[in-house]
Amino acid sequence: MSEPKEAIIEFPTRFPIKVMGQRHDDFSQTIFEVIRIHAADLTAEDIELRVSSGGNYVSLTVTVTAISQEQLDAIYRAVTAHPMVKYVL
Repeated sequence: MSEPKEAIIEFPTRFPIKVMGQRHDDFSQTIFEVIRIHAADLTAEDIELRVSSGGNYVSLTVTVTAISQEQLDAIYRAVTAHPMVKYVL
């Protein structure tokens, strides 16, 4: 029988998630709504937006107050499944 894994992250914690995709007027709002399903306390102040030097791509750093690994996993699954998203770190 294997022993349970020791948690790498102590919860609750502020956890940044980087989301990248093609520049689109609704990208930031759409990603906000996708993440907010899993992190109800998310606000606009928790999102930092950067546009690529060529102007074709945008990256968002969304900092959530994570309460569990399961919550983070659900956020990553939801965001990576969205068609507007190219990469999630």
